[in-house]
Amino acid sequence: MKKIGLLSDTHGYLDKKVFEYFKDCDEIWHAGDIGSMEVVEQLEQFKPLKAVYGNIDDAKIRQSFPLNLRFECEGMDVFITHIGGYPGRYTGRVREIIRSKSPQLYICGHSHILKVMPDKKYDFLHINPGACGNYGFHKIKTIVRFDINKGKIQNLEVVELGLRGTSGPHM
Repeated sequence: MKKIGLLSDTHGYLDKKVFEYFKDCDEIWHAGDIGSMEVVEQLEQFKPLKAVYGNIDDAKIRQSFPLNLRFECEGMDVFITHIGGYPGRYTGRVREIIRSKSPQLYICGHSHILKVMPDKKYDFLHINPGACGNYGFHKIKTIVRFDINKGKIQNLEVVELGLRGTSGPHM
C-alpha cells in the first residue's frame, strides 16, 4: 500500500500546511503549474515527488518534468497531465491517450476546480485536486490524499487548506 499526497497549481507558492497533511504520505504527486524550482526543491526534500509541467511553468521545470506521466503504482495504471479536461469533456490530446489505453486513475490540474468523479465510459476515476496556490480564481486552496492498495483507491479525502491568499485554516 502507498499513501499519496496530490496537489496542483501551486503557482510558486507552497502552503506550509501541505507538509503537515502529507507527513504520512509515501509520495507526492503534482499535477502541474508548479511555478518555481523552489516549490520543487521543498517537495523533493520532503518526500519522493512525481510531477508534470503546466502551462505557466518555465523552461527549467519543463526540462525537469514531462507533459504526461504514465506509471504503475501498487497495481494501478496512473496517468497524470496538467491540461486534459474531465469525463465527457477531454481535450483532443487526452481523449486519444485514453481511447488508446485507458488508465485506472486519470489526474489533471489546470482548472483550479476540485473534481473527483468516475468516467463510466472508460471505467476509471478522474481526480483534479483543485489549486493550492494563491494565484487564480479559486476561493479555497485544496489538496487530496488517498491510498492505493492492490490496484484500488482507499481512504480518499479532500483537505481544505484555507482561503486563497491566506495561510490560515478555512472556518
